[in-house]
Amino acid sequence: MMRKQTNTLLSALAFAFASATVSVPSMLVATDAVAQEQKASEKKTRRVPTLRGKVYEQLARAQTAADEAGNVEEAIAILKEVEDKSDSMNAYEKAMMYNFFGFIYYNNEDYVKALESFAKVVEQQPIPEKFEMTTLFSLAQLNLMQGNYDETITYLERWESLNTGPVPVKNKVIKAQAYYQNKQYDEAAMWISEAVADHEAEGMIPDEGWLILQRAIFYELKQPQKVKDVLIKMVKLFDEPKYWIQLAGMYGELGEERKQLAIMETAYQRGFVNTSADVFNMAQLYYYHRVPYKGAKLMEQAMNDGVLEKNLRNLKFLGQSWSLAKEQDKAIPVMMQAAELSEDGELDAQLAQILLNEERFDDAIAAADRAVEKGDLRNPGLVYLIKGMALYNKKQYALALNQLAEAEKQQKSRAMAQQWKQFVQGEKRQADALASELGAS
Repeated sequence: MMRKQTNTLLSALAFAFASATVSVPSMLVATDAVAQEQKASEKKTRRVPTLRGKVYEQLARAQTAADEAGNVEEAIAILKEVEDKSDSMNAYEKAMMYNFFGFIYYNNEDYVKALESFAKVVEQQPIPEKFEMTTLFSLAQLNLMQGNYDETITYLERWESLNTGPVPVKNKVIKAQAYYQNKQYDEAAMWISEAVADHEAEGMIPDEGWLILQRAIFYELKQPQKVKDVLIKMVKLFDEPKYWIQLAGMYGELGEERKQLAIMETAYQRGFVNTSADVFNMAQLYYYHRVPYKGAKLMEQAMNDGVLEKNLRNLKFLGQSWSLAKEQDKAIPVMMQAAELSEDGELDAQLAQILLNEERFDDAIAAADRAVEKGDLRNPGLVYLIKGMALYNKKQYALALNQLAEAEKQQKSRAMAQQWKQFVQGEKRQADALASELGAS
């Protein structure tokens, strides 16, 4: 729609029309005070031709067609009529004409033609210096929007060549954005760091988007310490859940796991740990720091709440956490669920070990049999060893020796299998002897 609120960019461009000597619609003029200031400044720097009333009338017709009638085609047609007579126009008049083209194309969201038109504005010389600077800055912004990053930097540098004071913060931010998009990260880091420092030196809080950009740049430069420092600032200034989680992650990347856990615990207490990924990450931290009970409770609650899915990965880790916490009565049913979902026998083998330790020998034998049936075991001899030990405890010595013989065939379990075989053979001899004595009597 043509009748839409003029944005910051277009408001800035409106300064271009401040030196017109005839009454013009509101879009074309700044206030009288700004106009007088601009004229005074221009007298000191360059002599500029005037905008003649006849040319202005045609430009105003185009604006009326565009703004009041909403007829873009008519507005463009009027401007093209003016352009056909451009040989008789001075530089300022041509610049004004192309500026009108640019406004109309921009409002019609034809950004390519808008850029072409605004670029022609600054080709005309001489024109009012503030008009040129405003257009150059707008060209930088528009080119950034369109992904023309080299052009963005070029127009900003042209603006700065006309500027008599220090480079404004907004210029530095736009430069940083352009360099970042161009993958020129060192240059981007310099400009965004200067922008943030300048703003803070004035007692101002940096814009959140600036810090997001700074963090991204340092990340690309593989400078995790600086990424962490920016995130600390973002946590303090904006207190967003995502920044707490990201800060914890950076402490982890820096090898400061205790601080990582502390930040995650604070985030959890404040209700910021609420995604499945964050819950699982926090449970892993608890496991790593040898406080598996907390991690298991966290995962159990998350599963009950539907935050964590009861899939193989989550059930396996929950079972391992309960087991490390020496809560085997809770670990066993969870491990059983996980083992049912697993296609290989590895979890059944782990479960068999736990069941053996809990003296649930029949269940241990059943789990060991499932492990052998599924296969793909890292240490198949261990399963036979577990089954042999369970059978021994059931005083089924002959069957136990058969399983230990299978374990002895595997390199990883051979030594232990041989020790147990000797022990079980001794127990079997004693049992056989005792049976013979009882039978003889």
